[in-house]
Amino acid sequence: MSEGGLKRTFLDLRPALTRYLLMRGLSQEDADDLIQDMYLKLESYQGGPVGEPSAYLYRMAHNLLLDRRRSAARRIRREEEWSAGGTGVVSHIDLRPSAEEGLIARERLKVITNALRVLPERTRDIFWRFRIGGQTQKVIAGELGVSKSAVEKHLYRAYHIVAAAKASLDDEPGDATIGE
Repeated sequence: MSEGGLKRTFLDLRPALTRYLLMRGLSQEDADDLIQDMYLKLESYQGGPVGEPSAYLYRMAHNLLLDRRRSAARRIRREEEWSAGGTGVVSHIDLRPSAEEGLIARERLKVITNALRVLPERTRDIFWRFRIGGQTQKVIAGELGVSKSAVEKHLYRAYHIVAAAKASLDDEPGDATIGE
C-alpha cells in the first residue's frame, strides 16, 4: 500500500486505534496525544509500501505506547535516585555533555528556535504549551477557545517547521550526528 494509502488507513482506523490505547490503560488525553504522534510519524514516513497497513498501524501504536511506558519508568527511577540522595551507582556517572556536545546542542537549538520564529504567534504559543509546558491538546483548546482539531493543525505546522529545520541540520556536511 502506498504512503497515501497508509495515511488514509490511519484516518479510517483512528477511532479504533484510540480505543486500543484506552484499553491498555491510557487516559483519553494521553491516547489522543499518542495518536497525534503517530500521525506526525506517518507524515515523515520514508519507507516503501506496506502490505498490511492495519497491522502496521496497530504495531506502531503498540511500540509508541511501550516507548512512553519505558520513558516514564526511567523518569521515575531517576527521580527516586535523586530523592534518595544519589547514593546508587547512577549518581557516580557524569551525565553532563562534553563541551563539544554542548556547543552542537546550542547551535541546533538556535537553528530550530529561528525556524519557529517564522510561525504565527498563536502557533508558537500552542507548540510551546504542548511541548514545553506539557499541557494536553484538550486543555490548550479549552484555554484558547478553539477546537482540538485546530490545536492539532497548529501543532502540525510547528512540527513541519521543526522537521524541516532538523533535516537541514542533518544534511550539513561534517555534522557529528549523521549516522547515529
